[in-house]
Formats: sequence, C-alpha cells, structure tokens
Amino acid sequence: MAKRTTKKKTTKKTTKKPTRKRVVTDAAPAIRLYDSPIALGSVLGQSRAAEILGQSMQSGRVHHAWIFHGPEGVGKFTAAIAWAATILDPSSAPDLGGQIAPDPDSHVQQLLKAGTHPDLHVIKKELARYHEEKKVRDAKLATIPKAIVEEHLIVPATLAPTMKSDSIAGKVFIVDEAELLDRSPTNAPVQNAILKTLEEPAPGTVIILVTSSEDRLLPTIRSRCQRVAFTPLDDDAMRAWVNTQDLNLDPDEHHWLMHYAAGSPGRFLGAIEGGLYHWHKQIDPMCKEAERGVHPIALGPTMGELVDQWASKWVKEGEKLGENRSKEAANKKGADQMFALIAQRARKGLREPASIARALHTIDCVERAKIELNTNVQVKFVMEHLAAGLSEPV
Repeated sequence: MAKRTTKKKTTKKTTKKPTRKRVVTDAAPAIRLYDSPIALGSVLGQSRAAEILGQSMQSGRVHHAWIFHGPEGVGKFTAAIAWAATILDPSSAPDLGGQIAPDPDSHVQQLLKAGTHPDLHVIKKELARYHEEKKVRDAKLATIPKAIVEEHLIVPATLAPTMKSDSIAGKVFIVDEAELLDRSPTNAPVQNAILKTLEEPAPGTVIILVTSSEDRLLPTIRSRCQRVAFTPLDDDAMRAWVNTQDLNLDPDEHHWLMHYAAGSPGRFLGAIEGGLYHWHKQIDPMCKEAERGVHPIALGPTMGELVDQWASKWVKEGEKLGENRSKEAANKKGADQMFALIAQRARKGLREPASIARALHTIDCVERAKIELNTNVQVKFVMEHLAAGLSEPV
C-alpha cells in the first residue's frame, strides 16, 4: 500500500498563498470521460471481437493486458467500456444465449452510467487540461504526458480495488489513443515506463490499450498484450448504425458520407461535424481539373481558407469550454481533415485500372504534404504545394 505523504507543520508565521485544489481525481473526474456502457454484443459490426472477449471470460482466466486495434472510429473504445462494464460487475452471468452479461439494473451498472465507478480508470490526453501543474495543463495535446500516465495508471495500478467483490476483474484501466503515449527520445519514454505495470499489475487488474496505430506502440508492449482486431463495418452494419442516429441529411450528402466513412461511424460523424461534405462540394470541380492535368489556381487558396476557417472555429469552441486550444494544433487537425478528403477521392480511383496511376500519385502528394506540415510549413503554403502536385502529369 502506498504511503500517504503529508506536509510538515511549521511554526514560522508566513503569509500563505492559497493552495490550488485538485481539478480532477480518479474518484471524481471533472470531465465525463466515457458514455454510458452498452452491451458488448450490441457493438455493431464487431461480432468477432466480442466473441474473443466472451471466450476469455468463459475460460475463467482473463489476461491482464490487451490491445484493441483497428481503424479509427469503428467501436474500439465503445467495446472497451462495454467489456469493462461486464468484467467489473459481479452480477455478470451467462444469458439465455450463453453470452456473459451484467444485470443492467445492478449497483455497478448504475455507477458506470453515472461515470463514477471508482475502479474504472479511463486515461485520455484531455486529462492534461485538468492537471494540478500548469506546465502539464498548458502543454499541447500532441501526446499523453508522463504525468498523466503516472497519476492515472502507474500509481493506481499498484493499489487494491476500491470496491470489494467477486467480479471477474477488480480494476480496469483503458488508455484511449494509446499510440499517443510519448516515446520521443528527448523525454523519458512513457511507453517504457508502463512496461512493469503491464507485466505485474495488482491482482485482478485489467489494462486495455486502444489504438488505431498499433505500429506506434513499442514491440515490447505489443508482446505483453493479447490483441483484439476491430474491422470497418460492412454496409449493412453501417446502415443499421445510421438508423440509430438522429440525422437530417439530404440523399446526396448521405451517399457521399457513406463512401467517405468507409465503414467507420467515427469518420461519418467527424465529417458531419467538420462540414466535409461542403468542403467536397467546393473543391471537387477543381480537383477534377487537376486530375486532367490542368492546374486550378484557386484550389490551393480555397483549401487553405477552408482549413483556416475550421481551425478558428475549433479554437473558439474550445474557449467556450474553458480549454486552451492552440491555433497550431487547430491548423493541423483541420489540415488532416483536408488530407483525408483528398485521399478519399484517390481511393475511388484505385478501383478503375485507367485511374490507378493518378490515384497513387494523389496519395503520394498527400503524404508529402503531411511531411511538409510536420516541418512547420504554413498551412496555406502546404495546400498550394499540394494543389500544384495534384495537377502534375503522371
């Protein structure tokens, strides 16, 4: 049991500065880190992953470290929460279909719905905004900082569960976007720091790393974890998911979004929130010119302006939420959406033999633009260079 540290008393009379209250703790987070859990079998399009997790529970020996990997937005994090809700609940038992599921009205499920279960720890990069140290709060959300990993994973993983029960697992830790765990050579690599935790957590502890870029995790981490693959949803599952959403889309936009999402509900919603269909409508005629080898002068400036408008809006929305969002980070997120839009056009060209060369050239142009952006070239120049590259002869 870790010892609690206390400040030494002093008899010296000094004017004390007001102490800063902790903004977030594991027991009572200041932000909602996950939605109410759904049944594991209700995660659309991921029956194979649910089957693997179900077999693990039925075996009676759940491994302590897992990697949920697959494309962005296909249900990995949703499944992690759903599975955590099952293995943390002592009421979980086989249903009529033989699948292990919890009693939806149990005390544990009520805590999970409220987001207050003390033994479910969700680690996201956004926790940095609520850290007691200003240096951590003000850092760009490009990685999951070591301070967050230590406070919300490494230290609590050594402790006994708060709730005592005969559930399958006593504590569950879910690291979302685990590829953002800092592994840069200039810092003490966070991924190395969690190796011991992955090897020897406290009994009854389960750790789930959720990632859309498994290759960015160290081989030593991957070798210690059981892997569960998540795949894009098929057309039927995507249609079923869309029917659960309260969306008011015209047929053309709906059709375009289905192709753009490529089996990812997360991409579908992200495209709506980012207004990507309207971006598509503005740049599509110019992209067609570029594909014919004609350089459209307005394409680069239009792409740059769209990204800038989106980035400014994203920063202002952050201010309303009390978040310190940097324009630099906003520009990168907006540019990434533009890159995804251009790449989506190229993917369609890969289906036709006559357009494969042009499609591959477009994808190569997008990759070069990403590299250029990462070297701190201004977005407007990146977009102008991208536009010029798209019209180059192939």
